[in-house]
Amino acid sequence: MNRTLKLLILSDIFVFSGFGLISPVLAIFIKDNLVGGTILAAGIASAIFLITHSLLQILFAYVFNPKDRLWMIWLGTFFIVLVPFGYIFAKSIYFLYAVQFIYGLGASFAYPSWASLFTSNLEKGKRGLQWSFYSSSVGIGSAIAAGCGALLAQKTSFEIVFAITGTLAVIGLLILFKLDKNSLKKI
Repeated sequence: MNRTLKLLILSDIFVFSGFGLISPVLAIFIKDNLVGGTILAAGIASAIFLITHSLLQILFAYVFNPKDRLWMIWLGTFFIVLVPFGYIFAKSIYFLYAVQFIYGLGASFAYPSWASLFTSNLEKGKRGLQWSFYSSSVGIGSAIAAGCGALLAQKTSFEIVFAITGTLAVIGLLILFKLDKNSLKKI
């Protein structure tokens, strides 16, 4: 497996494992801790992220060319890193909605760029194995993190879980800064 693939996988293990910490508790946080927080508000927050991400990623992939992938993945992941820290400061559902929009914006830049870099660096004859290695690594990391996140939120506070999530995401972003122009050669 080449260096680019290893860096992309390692970065996602940190970012997605971090977000795995909050996945089982975010709706509870929204319902119990935010002004205007309800189960419906949690659904709307998820919808804001998903709609923003789904619509803008098509636009960004169309507007920007493959040589823009590095700065796009860095900028997008930077926005994603801001999200758990935004949760710490959220007091109302409307602030959280803005954070979810930023999350969708970041994902719109980062996810297609990441997939483009990953796909273009797959080794012929090993593509299925390399995708499987990625999926299993991120899946196992997220699964372990989900259990740990729920336990941490129950024993400590949501803020600590969000801070740990943000810290793991920052590590994932820093790993992405080790990517260089050589990562783009195959695009």
